[in-house]
Amino acid sequence: MPTTPADAVVLEGVQVVRDGHTALAELSLTAPRGAVTCVLGRNGAGKSTMVETSLGLLRPAAGSVRILGSDPWRAGPGHRARVGVALQDGGLPTGVRPSVLLEHLSRLYPNPRPWKDLWLRLGIKAYDQRIIRRLSGGQRQRVALAAALVGRPEVVFLDEPTAGLDPHSRLDVWQVVRTIAQEGAAVVVTTHSFEEAERLADRVAVIDAGRCLVEGSPAEVGGEQGLEQRFFDLTRREATA
Repeated sequence: MPTTPADAVVLEGVQVVRDGHTALAELSLTAPRGAVTCVLGRNGAGKSTMVETSLGLLRPAAGSVRILGSDPWRAGPGHRARVGVALQDGGLPTGVRPSVLLEHLSRLYPNPRPWKDLWLRLGIKAYDQRIIRRLSGGQRQRVALAAALVGRPEVVFLDEPTAGLDPHSRLDVWQVVRTIAQEGAAVVVTTHSFEEAERLADRVAVIDAGRCLVEGSPAEVGGEQGLEQRFFDLTRREATA
């Protein structure tokens, strides 16, 4: 798999076994700086495992993982400060208001993004009078996204960032994500939404059964069929192989 110095995320032949099950099977993909890479796959395809492995939360049984040139499994705090993540379960402290959390997080970084900008652009101000425990799932997702971005990370992993959001909130998230990429970050978004991939992605990777079946620009991956039909053709072929 050819890579370039612009690739902030490089996975080569990665295998991960969880509970006796092969979750990633020789998975290879890249994500360049200054671009949004959407990883498309159905539930159980390996998207979340790919993110957790890229963060150093899981150790691969085989293959190589390089995030900003470092192995995340062995990387120290300096590396982790350069990587942002918003996982589906959020992982947020629940007893504080969003603004309190974001202001606190901003103080932990040498060059933080103005937290109030994220607070406003993601519509968090509208429900900031409530503590995080009392927010809806979609509201927590937006807080988690703001928390992932406040430190100006060079690489950002967003696991299903718009799942369950209404159309207006989804558009707000897409606009913020595009801005982050335009500023130079490598943004990796896992999704099973074709609309999200077509609207947001500079690059698309289709994964199924722990393997990357194809990656490239949305036009390259979709071809004449279009992204949705190509996805179904690829994953149906994989399921019957």
